[in-house]
Amino acid sequence: MSKILHIISSPRGEASNSIKLANAVIDQLRMKDPGAAVHVKDLTRSPFPHLEEAHLNAFFTPAEKHTAENKAAISHSDQAIAELFDADIIVIGAPMYNFSVSSTLKAWIDHVARAGITFKYTDHGPEGLISGKKVYLAVTTGGIYSSGDYAAVDFLTPYLKFMLGFIGLDDVTVFRAEGFALSGVQDTALDKGIDSVKI
Repeated sequence: MSKILHIISSPRGEASNSIKLANAVIDQLRMKDPGAAVHVKDLTRSPFPHLEEAHLNAFFTPAEKHTAENKAAISHSDQAIAELFDADIIVIGAPMYNFSVSSTLKAWIDHVARAGITFKYTDHGPEGLISGKKVYLAVTTGGIYSSGDYAAVDFLTPYLKFMLGFIGLDDVTVFRAEGFALSGVQDTALDKGIDSVKI
């Protein structure tokens, strides 16, 4: 029985296209593995704090020297990292905000990318420490960014793939639903995105 971690970063609830696309991915995963357990992490309902001095102090203080303040500051990070290590499959819904990720998703990334825990520096460069996981990205955008003139300003998908690979999650498949803000495309954007999901 596989464990699926579903990361939600859209605040739009049932109206969210990224959630709908991610759910289509999860539906196919569960068709292949009906016993799969899904753990939902909604970053908009329980947002991660943006990194402050207290968090950084806790990150760089050895665990055996953590004070009560350190433990409180690092709790979000520890939980999120434990969820990643526990999962077999990670599904991340990622709507494009201003050509990149939402601030809620960026805050989560800042808490899970921790030196010595999810990556380390070696003589051959950085090495990710989370391995053996499959990741699916459910990317939704108002325009068309998979090809054409605007592909160069997609700072969402390349960034996510790089950061996930940086912590060892390099087996990444991207599904896109595009054109939600384009006349003549918006009415079919979600259906085309869902139809593209093949697992």
